[in-house]
Amino acid sequence: MTDLKQELKQELITQLNLQMSVSQIQDETPLFGEEGLGLDSIDALEIVVILNKKYGIKLEKPQDGQQILVNVQSIAEYIKTQQSK
Repeated sequence: MTDLKQELKQELITQLNLQMSVSQIQDETPLFGEEGLGLDSIDALEIVVILNKKYGIKLEKPQDGQQILVNVQSIAEYIKTQQSK
């Protein structure tokens, strides 16, 4: 799963034009809010697009995003559970 998390971090940096390196994003760093990466709702939509295009995963219910898009770890775990179905 480490490779998946590294891949996710790189996707976030590339797609969201973040000015940081993969090593600066910890697996448990919150994606949203002042204490985390400071992403906003537009960024959340971009992450949903990444999940759909790169991993073939659709979030059926918007409220699911609140539990899934917490940090890189939670997204990776969700991808793994969806791919194992």
